[in-house]
Amino acid sequence: MAVEQPVTTAPGDQTRIHNIGYRAYDGPRLGRAYARRSLYSQSLRGSYGLGRSVKSKVLPMLLFAVMCVPAAIMVAVAVATRADDLPVDYTRYAIMMQAVISLYLAAQAPQSVSRDLRFKTVPLYFSRPIEAADYVRAKYAALASAVFVLTAAPLLLLYAGALLAKLDFADQTKGFAQGLVSVTLLSLLLAGIGLVIASVTPRRGFGIAAVIAVLTISYGAVSTLQAIADAQGTSDAIAWIGLFSPVSLIDGVQSAFLGAVSTFPGGIGPTAAEGAVYLVVTLGLIAASYGLLMRRYKKVGL
Repeated sequence: MAVEQPVTTAPGDQTRIHNIGYRAYDGPRLGRAYARRSLYSQSLRGSYGLGRSVKSKVLPMLLFAVMCVPAAIMVAVAVATRADDLPVDYTRYAIMMQAVISLYLAAQAPQSVSRDLRFKTVPLYFSRPIEAADYVRAKYAALASAVFVLTAAPLLLLYAGALLAKLDFADQTKGFAQGLVSVTLLSLLLAGIGLVIASVTPRRGFGIAAVIAVLTISYGAVSTLQAIADAQGTSDAIAWIGLFSPVSLIDGVQSAFLGAVSTFPGGIGPTAAEGAVYLVVTLGLIAASYGLLMRRYKKVGL
């Protein structure tokens, strides 16, 4: 009977070869586009707490309900009283509910990016077939989509109610389309600003406070200065003061180009020339937000 001879190794040689069953991956390689879509989907779902704990769903769903309840009440009143028009224009609804939108943005912008910064998982994203531009685009698109859902849902309720109340189809469709354009710009602008602020700190609490402070203080300061200008009879300054708040920027754009009634003191909105400045500043802020996010995440990913 053959006897197995032990393998001798040279003194001090600690070399060992272990077969632990690893096999090469031979499945489909879906690439950057799939990774970007997955990150977008996961971030969008997370903005409403989907796929997360019940506790994470409470605030976004509550704010979503708060956004929609006034629209539902307006629809019920319009149908019951057979009104000739809706109580609030489509373009005015988001401006009226801007405090709720600011709270939602303050809660969800840090949730989207602060945890990745806090737990230093951003470099892990970039170790896969995904780059800084993919991460920024996915996060930006997800938060903008989440804000758009928040702001467009009540407009859809108003539009459905207007049709049920048998209001003029052409007028309501035009107003609804103008409202969608307005909230699209608002979503892009607020999402960019919120993400830029939240990406500065890994502390979610600091991010929430900073977003609320920027949006609330800017809108309050602009409204106060516009009221002072109106009281002093310097109405020409009202439109230019409105350039310094994200919400008043959208108000100026929609009153200049979308036929909206301005919420500025005295209902004095910007002229067409001033409205062009509003639009350029709005688009410039959106582009600047994207550029700042790109710069930030190129450094974070190192």
